[in-house]
Amino acid sequence: MKRHDSGSSRSRTNSPHFREVLEARLSRRDMIKSGVAAAAVAAIAPGFAGSIFGGDAIAGGAQSSLTFSELKRVYDQTHHVAPGYKAEVLIRWGDKLADDAPVFDAAAQTAESQSRQFGYNNDFVGYLPLPLGSNNSDHGLLCVNHEYPNPHVMFPGLVARDDEEMHKLLSEDQIGVNMASVGHSIVEIVKKDGKWSVVENSPLNRRISAVTEMAIAGPAAGHELMKTSADPSGSKVKGTMANCGGGYTPWGTILTCEEFAYEFFGGDAAKTNQKEHIERIGFEGTDYYGLARVDDRFNVEKEPNELNRFQWVVEIDPYEPDSVPVKRTALGRMGHEGAAVVVNKDGRVVVYMGDDDHREYLFRFVSAKPFDSANRKANIGILDEGELAVAKFEADGTVNWLPLVHGQGPLTAANGFADQGEVLIKARQAGDALGATPMDRPEDFETNPVSGRVYAVMTKSAKRKPDQVDAANPRPENKWGHIIELIPPGEGADADHTVAQYKWDILMLCGDPSKPEIGATFHPETSADGFFMTPDNIAFDPKGRMWVATDGMNDFDLADGIFGVDTDGPARALPRALFCGPTGAEVTGPAFTPDGTTMFVSVQHPAEDSETIEKLSTRWPDFDEKIPPRPSVVVITREDGGPIGG
Repeated sequence: MKRHDSGSSRSRTNSPHFREVLEARLSRRDMIKSGVAAAAVAAIAPGFAGSIFGGDAIAGGAQSSLTFSELKRVYDQTHHVAPGYKAEVLIRWGDKLADDAPVFDAAAQTAESQSRQFGYNNDFVGYLPLPLGSNNSDHGLLCVNHEYPNPHVMFPGLVARDDEEMHKLLSEDQIGVNMASVGHSIVEIVKKDGKWSVVENSPLNRRISAVTEMAIAGPAAGHELMKTSADPSGSKVKGTMANCGGGYTPWGTILTCEEFAYEFFGGDAAKTNQKEHIERIGFEGTDYYGLARVDDRFNVEKEPNELNRFQWVVEIDPYEPDSVPVKRTALGRMGHEGAAVVVNKDGRVVVYMGDDDHREYLFRFVSAKPFDSANRKANIGILDEGELAVAKFEADGTVNWLPLVHGQGPLTAANGFADQGEVLIKARQAGDALGATPMDRPEDFETNPVSGRVYAVMTKSAKRKPDQVDAANPRPENKWGHIIELIPPGEGADADHTVAQYKWDILMLCGDPSKPEIGATFHPETSADGFFMTPDNIAFDPKGRMWVATDGMNDFDLADGIFGVDTDGPARALPRALFCGPTGAEVTGPAFTPDGTTMFVSVQHPAEDSETIEKLSTRWPDFDEKIPPRPSVVVITREDGGPIGG
């Protein structure tokens, strides 16, 4: 995501200086013999094989499991894919989801039409097979987040990033389109004769937006801080917004994550009785999208509790089109980027989550009850009871999960946490109080289905100062990002994701390996086309290979794209470029069919780097002078029909 990347660092904890902890750690490793240690203190040495704390660098000839011919680096007005592959647009902003929906007309968009069309700025993509419980790779439901609008490339007469004036320039009709364009889309898709298409009139097609009614469940439901004049019960809310990352549950539901919802609100926090709390979540009062102009619930002065009802994980049942989405408050309130779900060996459900902002935290939820594979309905609500914990990384290569439980340690009424509901509403403050490790914008979190290891993506954080570096975030002014590997005890299905302490490592520090001052640590055989930076979303294919989607390479005049990476073996941390997007676009998703032969990828905010709609850097994907750029989902397949990656 792009919108809040310039936001301030709000974490209240500080980390030890990195020079001492890294020197102490490296002094016990073979890397010292290679002379890497001295360079690593200033900037981790370029070309090191995959892990700061791992063994010796691999000396050439690595055999990657990814056998495709790498995409040559390119950055222009359209998308590109590696030789031997096809990348076809499946669905675009404004495409019809129902027979009675109007055909997309950029000059005549309304909230009513947008509510029956595919939404804007698609981000997380999930594929769920049809029928429920099958492994069908030719027929399923595509579940897609819609994060935020880009008014300056949707409507004429607006200027990019004019935060102070944008909401004043938007008409009420345009604000209505903004509200209807975000949230989530559920779309039935089918593959026939090797080509995917949308089932337009499917009864399963559905739009969920900023006005869709939802339930609030878990320990914060009914809390005083969740009650408003429209909902004195504190148990229901209209809408979901800033839907960035997501995840699947084993019982066939989607978890969509609300990230920077505060940007949809206006007003002056200083005029409320929750100023510090409101500002800690990120609120700056911009009302960028104009919602506070047309609806008092988005004005914190008039409804200070309304903001507390956003920035949660929302559970949606795509197989039941009449079901009510539910905000699961036991998972905590933060800038949610991802929700990776794994069933532990004892049957309990574990959810890994990142809080995507500068110097924020990693979280883990462990359910109280086990998953029941024989009774789907018995699992609905399983995410309402359990223990939320926050991560603290140690220089010795261990990470401790610190429980966010009211009454334990500093999480008491005397310290501003009246009960468990308030601990969850103020999950960031609870992490502060427990001394969690502030991270470099933690985004996606995924578990390797083969090894059982867990990977957390740190997109970047140029706001980390030299005296704030630590073992898990070793670079000050980290503009390039890195990926951390968390290692629970046990392997594969026997890994225990519920214990209080794991081991951890750094899979790679990202950036251009040809520039020693950056300190990138990819495999030494990484090509000039294969390196990447600003990792955002990741996914694993059925063989356990990681696929990384990037967000921010265009800040370096490089295309964001999709890169395959082995996480084990001689080619560990050796990336290969598969796909890239057009100018100004972030590439996100990705998601696979169960057989690994199709990858779905979101191309988000094409031409966002443009100043106005009259001066566009691209009109992807239509390239029609009458049609603005349209965020879209792209389908990637091999020309021979084989599995992605080889």
